[in-house]
Amino acid sequence: MRNTSKVTEFILLGIPHTEDLETMLFVLFLSFYIFTLMGNLLILLAIVSSTRLHTPMYFFLCKLSVCDIFFPSVSSPKMLFYLAGKSRAISYAGCVSQLFFYHFLGCTECFLYTVMAYDRFVAICYPLRYTIIMSHKVCAILAMGTSFFGCIQAIFLTTLTFQLPYCGPNEVDYYFCDIPVMLKLACADTSALEMVGFISVGLMPLSCFLLIITSYSCTVYAILQIRSTEGQRRAFSTCSAHLTAILLSFMPVVLIYLQPTPNPWLNATVQVLNNLVTPMINPLIYSLRNKEVKYSLRKVLGEMALIHEK
Repeated sequence: MRNTSKVTEFILLGIPHTEDLETMLFVLFLSFYIFTLMGNLLILLAIVSSTRLHTPMYFFLCKLSVCDIFFPSVSSPKMLFYLAGKSRAISYAGCVSQLFFYHFLGCTECFLYTVMAYDRFVAICYPLRYTIIMSHKVCAILAMGTSFFGCIQAIFLTTLTFQLPYCGPNEVDYYFCDIPVMLKLACADTSALEMVGFISVGLMPLSCFLLIITSYSCTVYAILQIRSTEGQRRAFSTCSAHLTAILLSFMPVVLIYLQPTPNPWLNATVQVLNNLVTPMINPLIYSLRNKEVKYSLRKVLGEMALIHEK
């Protein structure tokens, strides 16, 4: 007779095939997490403190930095907690929250990259009308829209996952609660839901990616029409930074959610890169390729050094 008692907590088994590596992984991931928080906080400080950077592009970059602070914070603290030898248990509500916020922030970033590509398209293709098209009101609506649609997508995916009964095994063969591993624990047929989830998770990033490619194709065409070599160089420099960040963000989604036969170890490795490494690299991508951000960062760090000396 099947056990019909409801699961009240789950046990996170962690990254597959990493037994006896807990101490090394703890030090490595803690370093990544600290650098991620520090890098994105510095980007925020640099943009907020410099009036020269109070433009739509940097406004969206600010929001990206906020997302990059919270995105790794969904799964990293719990992962570091059990790597330090503490409990691997996570409550049912905690698991639901983890899955919701992971997809909420991930989807918000996905929509945000699309908006940032549109911003570059308008700036380069319609420079004289840029301030009119990308007004403060439009920027606020676009920024709120990324969070709104990210929330809708996350609610749909979370409801889809947790409307299933969980009454049997409670060991999650992963380091946080995500859709593929949670569906394996459900006490019901999940084939139809897997297909719906596959279409939903795949269709949204694919739609955004196609919009981004279209936008950047038009942008590159417009850049090639610029007669000034310096103008071309600056435009390509800005766009290349965006494209690098976009590829780092979208590739893990393809590898994790759209592969025909899931590989737990590969998924976990790619997921760690997506959760910790990409948010850590983003500030470097945008600061190293941008003179204005570098100047503002040096100014902020110089002021912090003076305060410390006093």
